[in-house]
Amino acid sequence: MNINVENLTMTFLSHEKSIDTVPVLDNITFKQDIKTMAIIGPSGGGKSTFIRILGGLQAPTSGRVTVGGLEVFSDTDSSKKSNTAEHLIGYRKKIGFVFQNGGLFNHLTGFQNIEIPLVQVHGYTPSAARERSEELLGRFGLLDDASKRPANLSGGQRQRIGIARAIAAKPSLLFLDEPTSALDPEYTVEVLDMVNELKSEGLNFIIVTHEMGFARRACDTVAFLAGRKMTEYGQSEQMFKDPQTPELQQFLAKLLEWGD
Repeated sequence: MNINVENLTMTFLSHEKSIDTVPVLDNITFKQDIKTMAIIGPSGGGKSTFIRILGGLQAPTSGRVTVGGLEVFSDTDSSKKSNTAEHLIGYRKKIGFVFQNGGLFNHLTGFQNIEIPLVQVHGYTPSAARERSEELLGRFGLLDDASKRPANLSGGQRQRIGIARAIAAKPSLLFLDEPTSALDPEYTVEVLDMVNELKSEGLNFIIVTHEMGFARRACDTVAFLAGRKMTEYGQSEQMFKDPQTPELQQFLAKLLEWGD
C-alpha cells in the first residue's frame, strides 16, 4: 500500500493561551510502499496524531496525504473535495482502525459491535453480517463472550473484538493506535499474536506501539517520530541493529536497557 505524505504539519491551540499554537508534527514528507510498519518514538512525539491523520480521522493543519492512490487530505485549492465529509466517509470504509482502548460501543454486546457496523455502514444484509461476525468471533476464541458488553470483558477481549470489528469488512489497510498500551502482559501477547496472524494472511497494517520486540520481528519497516519530525525510517531489523540518528540511538538505549 503506497503512502505519500507531503509537507504534513499539525498544530493545536495551547490550553494556556488560546491564541498560541503548539506544533505536534512539523513539515513531514514521507513516501513509501508499506506492507507492515511500526511507528515508534517517545511519548508526545506525535505518533497517535500521525496515524489518526493517515486514517482520515483528523485533518492536518496543512499538507497532503495520499493512501493507496486516494487523496485523503490536501490544502490545495484544486483539491478541496479531499476534505469533504462524504469523501472521508468513503475512505474510512476502505480501511480499519483500532483505538487504544478498543473504541467499542459500551451499550452494545461484543457481537453487536461487529454486526451492526457491517449492516449500517458497509451495507451487509443482516444474515451476512451475522455470519461474518460469528466467523470472526469463533476464529479468535470469543464466541463464549459474544453476548457480554464491554464492561464485562477483559482488556484483551475488548481489544480482540475491536480488531475483529476493524477487519470484518475486509479493509485494504489496518491502522492500530497503541492497541496494547493499557493491557497486562498476558493480554498484550494475545493481541499481538492476533495481529501477527493477520500479517501471515497478507493484511497490510500500520501500528503505533511501544512493544519493541513486536516492532522489530513482526513489522517489515519502522518509522521513528521524535521532535515533531520523522527522524528515521527503514527496515526493522536494520533500524534496531544499527540506528543512524542520535535520537533513535538514545531512545532504544533507554527502552532496551533491561532487555536481552
